[in-house]
Amino acid sequence: MTGLGRRDGRVLVGPGIGLDATVIDFGQTCLVAKTDPITFATQDIGWYAVQVNANDVACLGARPRWFMATVLLPEGRADEQMASEIFGQIESACAEMDVSLVGGHMEITYDLPRPIVVGHMLGEVQRDRILTAAGARPGDCLVLTKGIPLEGASIIAREKKEYLVGKGHSRELLDRVADYLRQPGISVVREALLAAESRGVHALHDPTEGGLATALHEVAAAAGVGITVEENGIPLLSEAAPLWEEFGLDPLGMIASGSLLASVSPESAEGLVGRIREAGPAATIIGRVTSAADGVRIRRASGEEALPRFDSDEIAKIFQEKEGN
Repeated sequence: MTGLGRRDGRVLVGPGIGLDATVIDFGQTCLVAKTDPITFATQDIGWYAVQVNANDVACLGARPRWFMATVLLPEGRADEQMASEIFGQIESACAEMDVSLVGGHMEITYDLPRPIVVGHMLGEVQRDRILTAAGARPGDCLVLTKGIPLEGASIIAREKKEYLVGKGHSRELLDRVADYLRQPGISVVREALLAAESRGVHALHDPTEGGLATALHEVAAAAGVGITVEENGIPLLSEAAPLWEEFGLDPLGMIASGSLLASVSPESAEGLVGRIREAGPAATIIGRVTSAADGVRIRRASGEEALPRFDSDEIAKIFQEKEGN
């Protein structure tokens, strides 16, 4: 995706694999801009849009400041209550992280099955503090926060609750997993800004569509490196495993917002893990950055192999089922 369109000389970070936001030079301070839609989830969709866009801004070392949203509502289902709830969620999320809601657009759209929110987050960062996924270096340790797939598990519990209850899964479990969006939380802003201020951190990335596996492939492509991770070191949210197993999904390929992936020098890795844990979230070293010739690999109990690629997010499979499943 590199080299798209006309490149202004002030664009310091443009489009590319693993580069989820752009950076525009305004002198000592740079503007970071991000846009991302919410298409899978319907519950708390406005709150959700603020979180995921803020995450990508923070992963460049920038503090999220200003938010806009385009809200598309389904014809025949949209009403004043739906519109008010979505914008109320946006305003609440912005207030939580001291972000200003500065504009947006709303319309009722033909042939749309559910609401869609396209968020646009702006932030700012000092030019010498910019981080990107392209900064990962051979020898670095890879640190992952919280567990995976936080977002994917929550979506299943929210969107397929009654189906899963019918299959014998407890409502208590489903309610707990559904609340993963807030506890441990889908935001990585706090830990991303903490990491950005820490010594030895060379790159940050948040696993989203395509899960942790796709995020690792994106970091490798952006930085021109290889990666090896340890399967038994990846923190899976085991409580939720019966939910993704019900649909035959691979957790490595499930949307995983809420976790932060950091590439950090080996001498600084344990210190970063400790600081993140002190701030609240769990943190684990899951592997290392290697040379590009090694490729992207995973060490399983059965041996080492290429890390799978996911052409589409595993969670999409539950939306391809007929209504009622």
